[in-house]
Amino acid sequence: MNAPTPFSHAAEVVSFDRRELSTILSLYGRMVASGDWRDYAMDFRPDVAVFSVFRRAAEVPLYRIEKRPALRSRQGLYAVCGGEGQVLRRGHDLAAALRVLEKPLRPID
Repeated sequence: MNAPTPFSHAAEVVSFDRRELSTILSLYGRMVASGDWRDYAMDFRPDVAVFSVFRRAAEVPLYRIEKRPALRSRQGLYAVCGGEGQVLRRGHDLAAALRVLEKPLRPID
């Protein structure tokens, strides 16, 4: 009789750490308060972590914030993608990459 095989560990997945989530959720909160975004989803896979934002829950995402460790030494760990898949900004710093989504401040009348 063969010895029992231990359960294999689940495949490691890429995820956002607390600091990264804080940065993303800070922007998300501001955009929800302004009425532009209404919902979000997170997806964690072995090669990428994705934070998607939606105007309505039943639609396709407006933007995707991706973390790809494989691109760390080349194009940058983070990417902000538009709804059609176009890369809006890529970089090594999450806060700098997210600036493409910031709305300009309007003067108060």
